[in-house]
Amino acid sequence: MMIKREKYLEEIRKVMGKQVIKVLLGMRRVGKSTLLLQIQEELLSQGVEKDQIISLNFEWLEFETLKAYKALYEYIESKKIKGKKTYVFLDEVQEVDGFEKVVNSLNSKGDTEVFITGSNSKLLSGELATYLTGRFYTIEVLPLSYKEVSESFSKNEDVFIEYLRTGGMPGKFQFDEERTAKNYLMDMYQSILLRDIVKRYNVRDVDLLQRFMSYLINNIGQIFSAVTITNYLKSEGRKLSKETIYNYIEAAKSTYLVHGVPRYNIKGKELMKTNEKYFINDLGIRNLYFDNEKDIGQALENIVYLELRRRGYEIYVGKFDDKEVDFIAVDGDKTKYIQVTYLLAEETTIEREFSVLEAIDDNFPKMVISMDKVNRSRNGIVHKNIIDFLLDV
Repeated sequence: MMIKREKYLEEIRKVMGKQVIKVLLGMRRVGKSTLLLQIQEELLSQGVEKDQIISLNFEWLEFETLKAYKALYEYIESKKIKGKKTYVFLDEVQEVDGFEKVVNSLNSKGDTEVFITGSNSKLLSGELATYLTGRFYTIEVLPLSYKEVSESFSKNEDVFIEYLRTGGMPGKFQFDEERTAKNYLMDMYQSILLRDIVKRYNVRDVDLLQRFMSYLINNIGQIFSAVTITNYLKSEGRKLSKETIYNYIEAAKSTYLVHGVPRYNIKGKELMKTNEKYFINDLGIRNLYFDNEKDIGQALENIVYLELRRRGYEIYVGKFDDKEVDFIAVDGDKTKYIQVTYLLAEETTIEREFSVLEAIDDNFPKMVISMDKVNRSRNGIVHKNIIDFLLDV
């Protein structure tokens, strides 16, 4: 079943016809190739002819000879039809050395519209960003949202629990059996580790990397400290330097396996330099090794983080005196403070989640999200059921 990613298609439509390179970035198998197909289908439905579309996936062996940028450029130029606009789709373009020369040249001529995808966030960084300044429009593609899943399948609570457990990678929904879906996710995760991290970053000790990643994805939503992980690995008889730890983190972030969230001192109005929190790009990967239902507080926080990211917020973890605000979500001059918890079943939990928000003396919206169905809003702080929050887009 091919789920239509309407939110992304809407964003792409805004820049269709504009002379910018459309760039879809995101983790492998997150649905970027499907999006390219859906864009092509729209073009065909609007009267664009098949021979105006050139589509290449650089993970396919048949395009191996086009991984040299000159060969790629010559191939595309030979396929163009004089007097007609050409639409070029280059999937997993990071496999082509010097691809930026090709896309820049095609884009600058004005008779070609270029779409590229990549699974490394560094694709458009450093020298390349300078080379293509102002000539590209980037869209980050994330796994399926709960809303996308519920609209395609069902809105009942069982679907939410399944989503919490096994995440939203589009490919897993083709399998009826949980074991098969799990094998699919494991293959995908190992592929990212071995191809995108080990190979690209020349990691020598694969076992140590896997142990490190296991620790990181187990501790999503927890304040991260290099000292803690060093001690953990030491207890397992392994050593890891601080420098290597941060290299591993950067590699994991660059492949979209995890996202780092900086901490912000609300009273002091400044970013804190240490102890980021990390969230995983898809909870299905975490569930390969750990039980998301057992760690439901962490899993719910991860779901809310990804949803805020989908909605385009800049996200921080807040510190207020000795207390913590789960998320500060910023959109231009608008800010929201959000607490996430499993259930507001006890008075101590209610007090913990609401009191820190009540202490923040500004007029920005404040919200507590949980799985409760009873509305416990108080003192201007909105309490929302997590499913309602996810569907309220």
